[in-house]
Amino acid sequence: MNLKQLEYFVRVAEFGSFSRAAMILDVAQPALSRQVRLLEADLRCALLQRTGRGVVLTEAGKRLFERSVGILQLVQQAREDVEAGRGEPSGRLVVGLPPSLGRMLTLPLVERFRDLLPKAHPVIVEGLSTHIIEWIATGRVDIALVHNPEIQPAIEIQPLLDEPLCLVGPARGRAARPAADGLRVGAAVTFAELARQPLLIPDHTQAIRRLIDAQAALSGLKLTIAWEVSGVPAILDLVRAGHGHAVLGSAAVRASREPQAFIVRPIEQPRLLSKLCLATCARKPPSPLVRHARRLLGELALRHAGSLNSTR
Repeated sequence: MNLKQLEYFVRVAEFGSFSRAAMILDVAQPALSRQVRLLEADLRCALLQRTGRGVVLTEAGKRLFERSVGILQLVQQAREDVEAGRGEPSGRLVVGLPPSLGRMLTLPLVERFRDLLPKAHPVIVEGLSTHIIEWIATGRVDIALVHNPEIQPAIEIQPLLDEPLCLVGPARGRAARPAADGLRVGAAVTFAELARQPLLIPDHTQAIRRLIDAQAALSGLKLTIAWEVSGVPAILDLVRAGHGHAVLGSAAVRASREPQAFIVRPIEQPRLLSKLCLATCARKPPSPLVRHARRLLGELALRHAGSLNSTR
């Protein structure tokens, strides 16, 4: 067993695919497969099970995965500490972004890393905030922007800004013509009016659903749930097809393929605010690279605050 084998095994497990892991690691797939097979031979057990859609961890693989993530974190931290003594942060950094912010922030984030932290290697992954928080707790993500995270000891949270939520519906007729910035903003609606609309919203495990449910309970209203769907792109596809309305921030609509296909209505009486936060792991001291990235990512999020809050 060696560090290269552990790293290859962890990346294959994270991506659920030998081909994707090989692409990210920039190694030939046969060489990657061989290293994983050697690791399995050394441990005398199967770590990965191949399926029609990729690979999944066996029970032995799950146990090794948890240990391997911690080992690789310690090795990375040791390297970063040594590099910090030479004055310039370097190393691999996994940054998590919600889909609504991925399209908006990925390009400026990569360019800022290139200009300010040229020795760093950022890896940007997208996911729902609930999943990103789990990835930070398990060490798969180093730093992230998340919406409405639940307070927990393993995660350090830094609130950045409040994003107003809107009722998103399909643009019809004249309303389908795009505004100057590609986003069509309609008249405001009250929460009582929102509750009467057929809604396409995530299940109860997602932060935005808990926020909407809490306000409905406080207002004594019953929501009209058309469909429960967790993915933002899928929700917007259903909205565009006329299957209901969504409750999202305007940034999610701007990041869609066709923002002009929707009409966004601010929610009032009361306003619903989604809190955007910076999240890191609280179980280990931040490395010099994480400290630099935390400041850089926070600055970028605040710089784009005008786009997030423009429907106020």
